[in-house]
Amino acid sequence: MHEALLEKRASEIQGMFARIAHRYDLLNRVLSLGRDVAWRRAIARRVAKIDPRRALDMCTGTGDVALALPAAVPTLASDFCVPMLMRAADKARRRGRHLALFAADAARLPLADGSVEAVTVAFGVRNFERLEAGLAELIRVLGVGGKLVILEFSHPRGPLAPILGWWSRAVPPLVGRWLSGDGEAYDYLPASVATFPDRDGLCRVLEDLGLTAVAGTPLTGGVVTLYEGTKKAAVGGVEGGA
Repeated sequence: MHEALLEKRASEIQGMFARIAHRYDLLNRVLSLGRDVAWRRAIARRVAKIDPRRALDMCTGTGDVALALPAAVPTLASDFCVPMLMRAADKARRRGRHLALFAADAARLPLADGSVEAVTVAFGVRNFERLEAGLAELIRVLGVGGKLVILEFSHPRGPLAPILGWWSRAVPPLVGRWLSGDGEAYDYLPASVATFPDRDGLCRVLEDLGLTAVAGTPLTGGVVTLYEGTKKAAVGGVEGGA
């Protein structure tokens, strides 16, 4: 049933997100029961600990994670969906914040090697057409000592797992269709989560790509996981630098 959804190429996913951009923030609040605000704060705390000279928020969507990062940190924010970026620009302007917004595919970033000290991605890596290649590109632009922080849906564990799992599978398609008028986008969400690597699997991928101190912290009963890893040395023959 879900095979056709998961065979989408980047251009199709791009169009799908463009269609729901006008309801994206509302849907995030409703589907997470408001927990997405706390999840973004958790990302911001990780970034604040390393006090980066410059940060990149990839797959920024409407800019919520980028705007949650410390205001003193110059922040680049990128997405491959222009309607999402337009909403991020409007939101930043209303809040009196400056974001250096640019449209790009995560697999081909127009940034120099080692040009940022922190890279954040919320609910984006699951949509990479080639997971390892996309993550390797994020690590390429990260300087030595910099940190990659990823927030992504995961498979709940523990006593509440059956309820949380049901919610993740059943509610997004129904509510997404009702609020956005686009059921396809929210059918895609649980289908993509079901086939995405579990917590241990994604940690292994990050370690294989050269990150150290890799950890995956479950949040809200494991509905989402906050991953982090540090670039301690050259990866793939590329030295990180400013």
